Amino acid sequence: MFDGTLKATPDENAELARLGQLYDGLLDQPPVGIPAEAQADLAAMARIFDLDTDRPPTEVWRDLRAVLTRQAVPGAGAGDPPPAPGALTLMVVEDDPALAADLTELLTAAGHGVVGPFSDAATATTAAGLHAIDLALLDINLADDPGDGSEGGGVALARTLKDTWGVPALFLSGDVAAAARHARLASALVMKPYTGREVLNGIARAVAAGAVAP
Repeated sequence: MFDGTLKATPDENAELARLGQLYDGLLDQPPVGIPAEAQADLAAMARIFDLDTDRPPTEVWRDLRAVLTRQAVPGAGAGDPPPAPGALTLMVVEDDPALAADLTELLTAAGHGVVGPFSDAATATTAAGLHAIDLALLDINLADDPGDGSEGGGVALARTLKDTWGVPALFLSGDVAAAARHARLASALVMKPYTGREVLNGIARAVAAGAVAP
């Protein structure tokens, strides 16, 4: 039974595997039904991430699973932190000046090279054609995003970087619903508000997943 918490420990892979055994049947065609208690637990977990629970359990688990998977450490065992990657060239796209400055300082102190920071997708796209970038750290929602509900900002930039230059993305987001919808575009996901260690671990996850050459 769900106890009101989700483990944010090195055991998160085991936890994801456990949840998968419970809920992955929902993704089958046709979906496998789950008990009412399991549905209630699923809704409780989804609310932790501010996901809309007024939907069929299949849709709720699909989005929740996408978020949890992108935050898990590939191949890590219990007690094993994600391996620290070597120096990388990282692009930073963040429209909050204070967050952008802190992020740049964090990455530089960790030995990485930083391209940016940029506050909009257009400028970042131009810079991507001029630099060899290992990984882009992107805010999903940027200040200049279109207000008509169409894809824009960090999501469109992630697609362009991947399709044009083969650059993988790490999403930085406080919008869990958007992160879940577009999780397949990201090699890793770090939810706001985040700590510096969570960002560095997210980069390590992208490397461990094979998306970034170490």
